[in-house]
Amino acid sequence: MELGLAIGSAQRSGAETTALAQHAESLGYDSIWTSEAWGSDAFTPLAYMAAATSTIKLGTAVAQISARTPAATGMTALTLNDLSDQRLQLGLGVSGPQVVEGWHGVAFGKPLAKTRDYVAIVRLVMAGEERVEFQGPEYQVPFLGEGSTGLGKPLRTTFRVKHTIPILVAAIGPRNVALAIDEADGLLPYLWSPTRWERVWGEQLSGAKEGYLVAPTVLVAIDDDLEHARAAVRPQLALHVGGMGARGQNFYHSLVARYGYEEEANHIQDLYLGGDRAAAIEAVSDELIDDLTLVGPPDRVGQQLEHWRGGPVTTLIADPQSDGTLEALADVWRRVNMGGSDGG
Repeated sequence: MELGLAIGSAQRSGAETTALAQHAESLGYDSIWTSEAWGSDAFTPLAYMAAATSTIKLGTAVAQISARTPAATGMTALTLNDLSDQRLQLGLGVSGPQVVEGWHGVAFGKPLAKTRDYVAIVRLVMAGEERVEFQGPEYQVPFLGEGSTGLGKPLRTTFRVKHTIPILVAAIGPRNVALAIDEADGLLPYLWSPTRWERVWGEQLSGAKEGYLVAPTVLVAIDDDLEHARAAVRPQLALHVGGMGARGQNFYHSLVARYGYEEEANHIQDLYLGGDRAAAIEAVSDELIDDLTLVGPPDRVGQQLEHWRGGPVTTLIADPQSDGTLEALADVWRRVNMGGSDGG
């Protein structure tokens, strides 16, 4: 299992971006992952970091499908991968209708069909072996539909492709996960349970091809005060379980319920959607926090990591909740991998 670092989509200066990437690389992080919402894009910071580092892998978790045509994403990925000496891992996700239609100004469409078409076209572009021809329900290349000139013709990239770029898909719903396992090289889940993952993901992942990548993003708060560490991640869990999406259409809520926390998930959601966010945050139990996150003193986090090492996770993408967590987690990681975590 490798250790990744999530840096999100926060806006940083060039000096800050460079320093962060070099520091993560020096600490032994295997990869660094960006994301995008409606601020910083996911690829430009990676390009900046690629120029300042030499070994750390560069990933998008995630780049939004509706932000670019499949060909544009393929071109960007090929270019960045080449300039970084083949260090790119391409993570894709559909985002939600609020962002897709409200920011990108395109129809949300059917997310499953959209993802399937998109991944297929991006893979054709990045393979560079043949002219790209694809006619699906959501994307058509060449485009021959209403409004076309009829002059479009299949093209093959002029880029000299050297290596295969892995494609990972962000998914947690059953049908999305099944699609990701069938069509992609890896899965980017959220709210992963190292103790209960088999209840939700076991059957599907048992059919994954050899070498399949599983890279969950995990909230991390390392603090000698366990309760303080738990408090650092509690609001984020309450937001996702209780407030992300409408009742009956919250995939995070459904996931946590399938893990076996249905009663707690319902209570958190009732409070959050009812307007009492403070109570919703307080309703997130210690048990749920300890299962889905890495929290507490260093030795305790080392013990927690042992649970993660026993499952299918190939990269743990840490999302630190404080500045000091970056160094503390790297130190714990080294001790665990050297067999030096003795608990406490």
